[in-house]
Amino acid sequence: MVVSEKQSPVVDPEWLEKNLNNVKVIEVDYDPSTAYNIGHIPGALLIDWKKDLNKYPERDIIDKEGFEALLSRLGISNTDTVVLYGDYNNWFAAFAYWVFKIYGHDDVKILNGGRKKWIELGKPLTKEIPKPSPTTYRVTKVDLTLRASFLDVLKNLRNPSVVLIDVRSPAEYKGEITAPPEYPNEAAQRAGHIPGAVNIPWAQAVREDGTFKSVDELRALYESRGVTKDKEVIVYCRIGERAAHTFFVLKEILGYPKVRVYDGSWSEWGNIVGAPIEK
Repeated sequence: MVVSEKQSPVVDPEWLEKNLNNVKVIEVDYDPSTAYNIGHIPGALLIDWKKDLNKYPERDIIDKEGFEALLSRLGISNTDTVVLYGDYNNWFAAFAYWVFKIYGHDDVKILNGGRKKWIELGKPLTKEIPKPSPTTYRVTKVDLTLRASFLDVLKNLRNPSVVLIDVRSPAEYKGEITAPPEYPNEAAQRAGHIPGAVNIPWAQAVREDGTFKSVDELRALYESRGVTKDKEVIVYCRIGERAAHTFFVLKEILGYPKVRVYDGSWSEWGNIVGAPIEK
């Protein structure tokens, strides 16, 4: 089992239930109407992934000022311990974790098993919406080494010191489908995978209940596929949320030193004219 002490990037439901008054809990949902709004962890704040973590009208994550405004609105201070969890197997909580790390909030954690496990254990839920007092949050550092662009990936194709992981399903990787069943209307123009990418679906890192596998199991999973700590790792999926889950496993649980999320992922690569594709 993953360690759940306060200094760990992963906390278990039992630890969180005992420490609800000592941390700031945030539920991160793709669709709050089917999750947060029908019941959430007492005191949990809400981040709506589509509205709060994305910049408009262009396609991008929120910028430094947007992150400061979001956390200020949620009543989060620079010194707060933040615990993230959410729907869709913690995909979007992991994406939020990655954004928190980019903007320098180091004291952030993931609830092991997410919303699903909390409910499965019969832990308390509420529909009461917190009303936090606004703060003045300030970003003091930005770490863009955690992010990869299209050009970053393109220039490293076939680079033996860089390993590219496609964390999508085998059917997506093989080009049998252009989008997962959950997103039938959000397909790319082309199907397949980025040349040289190894397919290690995100779900292989968790048990059936959504909790992370042991460190030994995770190490064996990735090392058996050539993903070793001496290499730089770039992970991608369709829009970045599943890739962020694998980023968390590699960077935070296994301690890989160089891991980046290509959040443009297949929805960018599969739509760019001339981008090389394998099936």
